[in-house]
Amino acid sequence: MSAARPATLARNLYALLSLLCVLSLISGNKTEDLPILLEFKSVFRNSNSQLFNSWESENSLCNFTGITCNSDGSVTGIVLSNQKLHGILPLDSICQLKSLEKLSLGFNSLYGEVRDDLRNCTRLKYLDLGNNHFTGPVPDLSSLSDLQYLYMNKSGFSGTFPWKSLGKLIGLVNLSLGDNSFESTAEFPNELLSLTNLNLLYLSNCSLQGKIPTGIGNLVELKNLELSHNNITGNIPVEIGKLTKLWQLELYNNSLTGKLPVGMRNLTNLERFDASRNYLEGDLSELKLLTNLVSLQLYKNRLSGEIPAEFGEFKRLVNLSLYTNNLTGTLPRKLGSWADFELIDVSENFFTGPIPPDMCKRGTTKKILMLQNNFTGEIPESYANCLSLLRFRVGKNSLTGKVPAGIWGLPALNIIDIEFNQLEGRITSDIKTAKNLTQLLARNNRLHGELPEEISEATSLVSVGLNNNRFSGHIPVSLGELKNLANLYLQNNMFSGSIPESLGSCLSLNDMNMANNSLSGEIPSFFGTFQSLNSLDLSRNQLSGQIPMTLASARLSFLDLSYNRLTGTVPPQLTTAAYAGSFSGNPGLCSSEINSSFRQCPPNSGMSKDVRTLIILFAVGLAIILVALGCYIYLRKSEKDDYQKRTLKEESWDLKSFHVLTFTEEDILESIKEENVIGNGGSGKVYRVVLSNGKKLAVKHIWNNLDSQFGHEKSCKWKEFEAEVQTLSSIRHVNVVKLYCSITSEHSSLLVYEYMPNGSLWDRLHGCRKTKLYWNSRYEIALGAARGLEYLHHGCGRPLIHRDIKSSNILLDEFLKPRIADFGLAKSVLQASNGGQSSAHVIAGTHGYIAPEYGYSYKVDEKSDVYSFGVVLMELVTRKRPIEPEFGENRDIVSWVYDNLKSRESVFSLVDSDIREDLREEAIKVLKIAILSTARVPELRPTMRSVVQMLEEAEPCKLVGIMVTKDGASKRMNGLDDNK
Repeated sequence: MSAARPATLARNLYALLSLLCVLSLISGNKTEDLPILLEFKSVFRNSNSQLFNSWESENSLCNFTGITCNSDGSVTGIVLSNQKLHGILPLDSICQLKSLEKLSLGFNSLYGEVRDDLRNCTRLKYLDLGNNHFTGPVPDLSSLSDLQYLYMNKSGFSGTFPWKSLGKLIGLVNLSLGDNSFESTAEFPNELLSLTNLNLLYLSNCSLQGKIPTGIGNLVELKNLELSHNNITGNIPVEIGKLTKLWQLELYNNSLTGKLPVGMRNLTNLERFDASRNYLEGDLSELKLLTNLVSLQLYKNRLSGEIPAEFGEFKRLVNLSLYTNNLTGTLPRKLGSWADFELIDVSENFFTGPIPPDMCKRGTTKKILMLQNNFTGEIPESYANCLSLLRFRVGKNSLTGKVPAGIWGLPALNIIDIEFNQLEGRITSDIKTAKNLTQLLARNNRLHGELPEEISEATSLVSVGLNNNRFSGHIPVSLGELKNLANLYLQNNMFSGSIPESLGSCLSLNDMNMANNSLSGEIPSFFGTFQSLNSLDLSRNQLSGQIPMTLASARLSFLDLSYNRLTGTVPPQLTTAAYAGSFSGNPGLCSSEINSSFRQCPPNSGMSKDVRTLIILFAVGLAIILVALGCYIYLRKSEKDDYQKRTLKEESWDLKSFHVLTFTEEDILESIKEENVIGNGGSGKVYRVVLSNGKKLAVKHIWNNLDSQFGHEKSCKWKEFEAEVQTLSSIRHVNVVKLYCSITSEHSSLLVYEYMPNGSLWDRLHGCRKTKLYWNSRYEIALGAARGLEYLHHGCGRPLIHRDIKSSNILLDEFLKPRIADFGLAKSVLQASNGGQSSAHVIAGTHGYIAPEYGYSYKVDEKSDVYSFGVVLMELVTRKRPIEPEFGENRDIVSWVYDNLKSRESVFSLVDSDIREDLREEAIKVLKIAILSTARVPELRPTMRSVVQMLEEAEPCKLVGIMVTKDGASKRMNGLDDNK
């Protein structure tokens, strides 16, 4: 016993020492890792303080939110994705965590450069920096040889990607680098071909060029291959057929040519295939064995032949998009009948035969888009029960028979488009249940009968196109209840009776055409009260009485009252060249204007010669005064400039906020330094201010008054300041720059705006930030800016005229979304028409953008903005400045464009060469809108509401939605065409 006791004591002592060693190691690791995590907390706590509540030194670091540890207590993971973190990533300290294997920081607002410190994180297996706002290039990654998962997609990186370093990362399973502005590659990176363990390869929209190499067939473990939105050329290699585990293949928006490769028939696990917007040819026979397809999108190619009959047996297919090809034959009868079918778009092909009857058999179909083919037969009765249907568009075919009554009343339907067919029957009272219907497009058919009064219960209607049919009877009085109605086309029918006075309640009417009917009675006076009415055609009816004087105040681009029975005086404002021919065929009309083409009215009905003489003398005198005033302003300019250059003095400031603020006036004033100046303009200097939390602001500094010799008279710039504050403080629109607050003192004032990191559209097209702009980006900029300007003209309680629309006043955020800025010259429509407190007759705007009417009139209205915006559209399409030497002396971009409208070839020569050839037709659509907008006669220009509608109709056919990939990441998916 006595001999055993020392042995037992020794064993216990050894166990105790071992335990102390382990505790020492754990304590050492905690001591070593804790300061690093606390530094991480100090960087980001202001952006999400609640997240770091558990990050206290008295707590075990393994219990910190988002931290994982191993059994030794060492930090192995930082998992803080989607936590609103905002700041510069301290990689120099993070990579000192010796056991760190996982760093997941995606979907935050991290910025700054990712420096070479990343190479010290040598044990990383999982790195996610995706969906952030970094700048600069990606550093060398070759030291991260243990990496299995690398996500850097959509993070703001630029420059040359270190493709060679990927050759060292042979263990990679998921690689996601897409949606970054990397420098273009000369060819497809061969280093990728050695990564034979890859399951996911996401390289969409990262400037890849060259052909897909045959070595792609080595990546046999691939399940998801995404190479879309690059400039990849050549054929899809046959070797793609070796990737038999693929479930998703995304190749859309490249420059691929040739046929679908023979090997594709081997991809029997493929669920999603998208090769849209390429130049692919041949037929679809290689796809007939891919029975697991869920989504097939091959729109905008050059494919031909018939759809294989096997497609009718695909039991999982829910999305089929093949529009704008050269496909022929009939659609399989059973197409869409097996699965929860959602969308078919086979528009703009050469299909024939009947519409398959069972595509909504499961009650899940949302869109049936079969425009512009040669389908025949009747519309299947089954679609009258398709309650899920959002869009039913079968226009421009050869369909016959009656429209199933239930289709008119489908409760979810947004658009019914059956135009340009040979359909018969009536619009039934079922339409009263179509509460979501916005567009009823049925022109050029054989529909007849009276319009049902119940049409007023389709309260969402915006556009009604029933022209060129055989409708008769009175126009329903109930139409006046459609408060959203913007377009009403009833021409070329057999309507009779008077124009309902109730239409005066349709205040959103933009375009109305009732020509060539049998309407009688007088023209209602309410047309002159419509602020948004752009086009009115009542020609070839039996209307009588006088033209309402109120019609002269309408801002019409088009008016036609010809061939009626009108009598009396034509309002003088309507006798201009803009309305030539608008009153033909009305022998009872006369004019009080001397030089008018109408017969003269009796003398007492016109304006006396003396009054006209007084008006002319007044106009001449006013012109002299304006010239004198201009000289005075010019002589004082240098003295004002001297005053503005004085140093900012210490004084009392008053802050007036228009949004919830996270900063004080001291934060702003500390940054008003010369080194922070990012712009100089007529209205003052603009500074970039970076707050302590990393948020950036733009601050415009304006001097309030002139120097002592002018007393306390407010300067023009102070008036611009007041105009800008008055305008922007009350405006809330996604396409108008946000004004956070104003800060004023006795001598100067500051305007604090959201910061636009991509500068102005001018910078991107012509200036220091000139870069390649894809057509989709240009289109989105055009549409966004148009919507902002439409809001100013039509969406405010008090319509506003900007008066200085130009590309340098259209700012771009981090995603190239536009904001209209610089409202120093803005006026309300009422101010402009009355002259305002300071005369609106001073020429406002910028040379090259100013409407031609300024040459003979100082009248300011919305059409002047429309002209300027038309110039901006021309810039976007041509990438020419408004004034270029090549245009010739005293000529601008508008005259240059007009000179090149002689032939199709000359028109296409106007389009910027950076725009892809297959998208130039889309660009021409926008150029046509620009031409309409720059008409010399203001009345002929469309309103901004019409411009927006035309731009929306000119949208490039794109299918964009959201899907969830098998690894749980959300991504962009082509498949839901909201333009159709």
